[in-house]
Amino acid sequence: MKNKAETPLNSLKMNPSKAFRTLLLYRIGATLSYQITMVAVGWHIYEITNSVVSLGLIGLAELVPYFLLALYAGHAVDHYSRKLIAAIACLIHIGVALFLTAIALGWVAPPVPLIYTAIALIGAGRALLRPAYTAIFGQIIPREHLPRYTAYASSAFQICVVAGPGLGGLMIGFAGLEWTYLLAGLCGAIGLYGITFIHAPQEKMSQLSGHFFKSFLEGFDYVRKHELILSIMALDMFAVLFGGAVSILPAFVKEVLDAGPEALGILRAAPAAGAVITGIYLAKRPLLTDSGKHLLLSVGGFGLAIIAFGLSSDLWVCAVFLFISGCCDSVSVVIRGSIMQLTTPDHMRGRISAINGIFIGSSNELGALESGIAASMMGLVPSVVFGGVATIAIVLITYRLAPHLSKLHLKDIS
Repeated sequence: MKNKAETPLNSLKMNPSKAFRTLLLYRIGATLSYQITMVAVGWHIYEITNSVVSLGLIGLAELVPYFLLALYAGHAVDHYSRKLIAAIACLIHIGVALFLTAIALGWVAPPVPLIYTAIALIGAGRALLRPAYTAIFGQIIPREHLPRYTAYASSAFQICVVAGPGLGGLMIGFAGLEWTYLLAGLCGAIGLYGITFIHAPQEKMSQLSGHFFKSFLEGFDYVRKHELILSIMALDMFAVLFGGAVSILPAFVKEVLDAGPEALGILRAAPAAGAVITGIYLAKRPLLTDSGKHLLLSVGGFGLAIIAFGLSSDLWVCAVFLFISGCCDSVSVVIRGSIMQLTTPDHMRGRISAINGIFIGSSNELGALESGIAASMMGLVPSVVFGGVATIAIVLITYRLAPHLSKLHLKDIS
């Protein structure tokens, strides 16, 4: 029987463009719901406790259930209904938003432990969302169109990452926490509406192991033996680990630029703006040739942009270099995403996506920690420059240890 990874549209009644728009509605709704909720709970917790430690615990409360559930979520996506798992993720977001609304209205107490419980549930929902989305995306988009649609999806995601917190902040200021949480619930409902209309029945495959631990090991074994996937995962993980200058932006704005929150907003928006514009460009002109070279150059360019940012003391010059870093990051994200989709068989998509999410998620958190420790030991500017230099060093090491990557052309595997 022909593998579904080779003919992702066989079981669909929708054309790929319509299917993608419907799936994108799911991704946008769920992402906005998450972003708005996380902004609101941060404000909510700090309003009650007035403690920065309590703010720090928000990330921990979300990450623990995410890591505990992510691998099983990948296994489940490869064995059970992907639509159902995606829908459950949206239902969790909706349920949490309604629960937080009740807390904000004072209907349930005590608020602080209940808010952390809600955050933990959000982490569980996020663990389901990513592998389900990735697996359905690879199932509904023809292989020859994957780079283009990956670029569109990346741009849409970056817009949500910028718009979600901004929208959440405005809602808190003008309407209050309860209406902000209700807006997050509405966004989750929009995501649920989108996934309802996706036609992606999952093919039962006899080679799949129903045992979780065996299935889990199969995923890791596939990554370990697939040199290309292992290379791009390692490149991404270490680049994110050392290139986390954004995590210390508040301190950089205050100490180096001697500016206020408006400057912080500009600098946070700059890389996202670069990523969105580049993503739209790549959707029109995908990098199908010399893709590996573009990947390595983009990560190296990201490192150079971070170095230049760290050495700058003017707000708008800093914004320009962060914009460039966003452009480079977008090239890297689109190429890596396309490689992951094109080289992963359909029956492994959930597990590979979950493994990738765990590695990148941990490097994001460790990167923020590394940036903070480096800044306390070296000072802000030297720590940012160090991160950029380390990122470039990772590119050179990858080029040396994985020479096949620089010779990769997406057109040869699409």
